[in-house]
Amino acid sequence: MNNSFSISGNIIDVVKKNIFKGRLTIESGRIKSVEPCPDTDNEFYILPGLIDSHVHIESSMLTPGEFARAAVVHGTTGVVADPHEIANVLGIAGVDFMIENGKKVPFRFFFGAPSCVPATPFESAGANINSGDTDSLLKKEDIYYLAEMMNFPGVINNDKEVLSKIEAAKKHNKVIDGHAPGLRGKPLEKYINAGITTDHECFSLDEAVEKINKGMKILIREGSAAKNFDDLAGLINDYPDSIMLCSDDKHPDDLIEGHINLLIKRALKKGYNLFDVLRSACFNPKEHYGLNNGLLLPGDNADFIIIDNPDDFNVLQTYVGGVKVAENGKTLVPKVAAGAINKFNCSSISKEDLLVKADSENINIIEAIDGQLITKKTEGKLKIENGNLATDVKQDVLKIVVINRYNKSKPSIAYIKGFGLKDGALASTIAHDSHNIIAIGTNDEDILKAINLLVDSKGGIAYANNTDFDVLPLPVAGLMANEDASFVAEKYKMIDRKVKKLGSKLKAPFMTLSFMALLVIPEIKISDKGLFDGEKFEFISLFKK
Repeated sequence: MNNSFSISGNIIDVVKKNIFKGRLTIESGRIKSVEPCPDTDNEFYILPGLIDSHVHIESSMLTPGEFARAAVVHGTTGVVADPHEIANVLGIAGVDFMIENGKKVPFRFFFGAPSCVPATPFESAGANINSGDTDSLLKKEDIYYLAEMMNFPGVINNDKEVLSKIEAAKKHNKVIDGHAPGLRGKPLEKYINAGITTDHECFSLDEAVEKINKGMKILIREGSAAKNFDDLAGLINDYPDSIMLCSDDKHPDDLIEGHINLLIKRALKKGYNLFDVLRSACFNPKEHYGLNNGLLLPGDNADFIIIDNPDDFNVLQTYVGGVKVAENGKTLVPKVAAGAINKFNCSSISKEDLLVKADSENINIIEAIDGQLITKKTEGKLKIENGNLATDVKQDVLKIVVINRYNKSKPSIAYIKGFGLKDGALASTIAHDSHNIIAIGTNDEDILKAINLLVDSKGGIAYANNTDFDVLPLPVAGLMANEDASFVAEKYKMIDRKVKKLGSKLKAPFMTLSFMALLVIPEIKISDKGLFDGEKFEFISLFKK
């Protein structure tokens, strides 16, 4: 690959906040010089490549190599990636898999050391990464930071193991990422004073402003399910040095359509300053995490993009280390092989396993909210049929099931509203954070079929509606396919359409489903061990007394 050349055009200098006609000279993948070139005829604009400041690659259902092939088309040259999902399945072996696969492509993967494996003691994960393991990971040059400290109650209550992980990051001079939805006041101050520097979980402007004023950097998130950009975009104008952009979790069809470039377009259309917007997507991540992404300065890695103009912001070319990796909407990153690495020890279940013996007709119910990770705790009544609780499609109260996929155990069952299914069921082994099997359905027959499709394929996403059913296998840890991005995106879109035809009005029903087991996000969730109150941080009964 030729990574020594020169190129001229309108250079957007995000460091000095200036635009000028100039020439870049690239030698062996680095910027050798940046010089004025007033006589250039090139009308296009050259600027640093874009960085997603917080993402879980696994949520794209793509391996790192395939993620890169899709992302570079949109001007992304690097990501601050938390391999938390695969770590909860496979431990350090999963982290190593992500790092090694990412090295096979021209792209900047800035991986962190997962801080919460398992995320809580209230669920069954496939692995455990203790403070000693965390210290070993943080020693590596390939590990850039301590990834999101989701166990904020552990920080606030001085959990010894949690604090040991934080101290390990400080010892190795690595940044500590946060995860503290709704945390305010004195508890927030204690969390920040522990050394935690960021948060990507803000869902209100006043929460974000409080966190900024107390010293945090805020990552404005816009993923496939959690969408906070419209609520928080004003921070770019008011606190430009404290803002970064991220996707957190992005499904393959959404990644094919766009990435951080879409947030930049939206911010510019809102009238925010060009340099404030661009710095949130390249300069601020570099400064905060100490990344080696290029900013078009002499000596930098030659990571840059070419766009038509700042108004339309259409990406024409992308370069990483001086290598052209995308042009005119087409990836030039070569495909790389990825073997199947997994942990799956779960057998098919029977219809009897899904029966819920009724202690009462009055129950606690999870209410899902479209576009949010948080849920509401509600109450309701269900009919009792043959001594068992029924579902109620008219009330949109459906059965939700979580099954430990690492060891044989009895399914955990509760009820949920907000999915809107009129028929059928959907199921997935993407279930944050432990990635057990999770399913929702209108009837036990379809729930059973969808779950057993996943058991047979040892991971994936599936739907079932009487005789109509399908599955997208995810043989890499039950989280990722080893197919190319376009195939995975099309297969996912087809299954997603099928689920929406069953009645769901959610924008991303599978992504929303995956967060119904995320216990660290309030108010109420479900793990393989039972129904969980995320505010009290304790199990609760399905039945109201």
